[in-house]
Amino acid sequence: MRKLKGFPASPGIGIGKANKIRDDFFSFFESKKIKSGKIVEEINRFYKSIQKTEEEILKIKETTEKIAGKEYSEIFSFYISILKDKNLLEEIEKIIRKENVSAETALKKFITNLNKNFFKSDFLKSREKEIFDIFEKIILNLSEKKKETKTLENIIIVANDLSPTQTVSLLEKKYVKGFITCVGTETSHTTIIAKALEIPAVVGVNNAMEKIKEDDTLLIDGYEGIIIINPTSSEIEKIKQKEKKIAQSKKKIYLLKNKEALTLDGKKVELYANIELPEEVDAVLKYGADGIGLFRTEYLYLKRKDLPSEEEQFYSYKKIIEKMNGKPITIRTIDVGGDKFISAFEGPVELNSFLGLRGIRFCLEKRDIFLTQLKAILRASYYGNLKVMFPMITTKEEVIETKKIIEIAKDKLRKGGEKFKENIEIGIMIETPSAVIISDELAKEVDFFSIGSNDLIQYTLAIDRVNEKLSYLYKPCHPSILKLIKLTIENAKKNNIKVGICGEMASIPEIACLLIGLGIDELSMAPVAIPLVKEKIIKNYYSKIKEITQKVLSFNSHEKIIDFLKKNLN
Repeated sequence: MRKLKGFPASPGIGIGKANKIRDDFFSFFESKKIKSGKIVEEINRFYKSIQKTEEEILKIKETTEKIAGKEYSEIFSFYISILKDKNLLEEIEKIIRKENVSAETALKKFITNLNKNFFKSDFLKSREKEIFDIFEKIILNLSEKKKETKTLENIIIVANDLSPTQTVSLLEKKYVKGFITCVGTETSHTTIIAKALEIPAVVGVNNAMEKIKEDDTLLIDGYEGIIIINPTSSEIEKIKQKEKKIAQSKKKIYLLKNKEALTLDGKKVELYANIELPEEVDAVLKYGADGIGLFRTEYLYLKRKDLPSEEEQFYSYKKIIEKMNGKPITIRTIDVGGDKFISAFEGPVELNSFLGLRGIRFCLEKRDIFLTQLKAILRASYYGNLKVMFPMITTKEEVIETKKIIEIAKDKLRKGGEKFKENIEIGIMIETPSAVIISDELAKEVDFFSIGSNDLIQYTLAIDRVNEKLSYLYKPCHPSILKLIKLTIENAKKNNIKVGICGEMASIPEIACLLIGLGIDELSMAPVAIPLVKEKIIKNYYSKIKEITQKVLSFNSHEKIIDFLKKNLN
């Protein structure tokens, strides 16, 4: 099989040599006994490898900061904390002394025990890849074996999976031309980072590690999710022509940067950007977004052992406000749980973390953390057009309680003589069926809705959206999803509040038009998706979009709806 198919995770074309990242690295090392008289020497050798590994990690951290910014580089602080963990170091030293084994053998035994007993909770499971990354580096520094790196030529990373940490550290644009993983979906965290860094990526390629050999030449098409192994010269020429046409098309689309998203009959649509990191503001401005519709704030909390202070958060938000120069920004309060965890907070072991202590539930449980963030947001709001919204709302009581905490935050700021925006707009994310059903009541409590379609689809269709085996069930235009979105919009309009959508649905041009036809006011998406969505909007009449929308609402399948949209929209 020369062609492989996966999910088109991040658009772009890449050609390079396969560089496979294996998960079974530790199996290459055989157990080795040492003489009693060599124990002290072996322990010294172990601690020297720890020191060398720390030096390497600090260099990687510095390099990553230059490539992707300080927020990305901070994830390596977790690695350093492992290397300085006294319990870990003493346990490995104990194995060397008691069992008369080499440092490699002791470390391998420690890792085996860790794998059996340690990674039982969702929280610890989420850190497994990073923990094994650091152990691998220690073992490499202990042994004569050296892992190959191909930093002098164009490479395509191939792996079973990549943690966000690995993605950031591997994707140095000058030599990495793309990546392929066996697992993952369009909405996985690694995919979001790949899009942010504009690196071509195809994920969910089940047989990639078996079918692709080290040093195979790979052609990766991140637009269609296709991989060609050892392509012919004609296949390479064909893809280069495709890339050339796309580049020409992009140039034309970029001319739309400063043009409003107006339909042919004058309907204005607001196009906003979703971002995870401050560095992405450049892309927001580059692609002509009207503002930021979803600013995820988790980056301030993840991959660190402490919690961010009010001052740190305030300056981070203020910096983004200043760069956006008056354009609106909707900031989402911390949404941990599910697949994101705070290292500084040891949460409960949950069998299903996506249905557990996440979103607003976490904030209402950990009010000190929540209050600190709200104070920072309110202070930052004084300097620009800032709105705040809350995730994972399922009840009216959650909204009422949240508003009380906002008032507490305001009162504390007043007493401290701090400036803030008294009338900051408050919104909520509609991402659960329960929130949709009571959206008529919720609309009376807030200034706007933002529909989080990724989670709404997940919770409505009862599928794990990051499970590639269930991707065939992940259908944005499933009739039930469209009915829920329609009901949310109707209830928002009835109560005279705005309603936007910030999930992946908004980034697909045809579906974006369908959402406009349903009455959505704002679309928020990855910055790179904005030009194509804008182009589709300005090519069509709003009256025609509404007609098409009414027709497809009677269809009974996602596939029929998508097919009809593609055939009937300009």
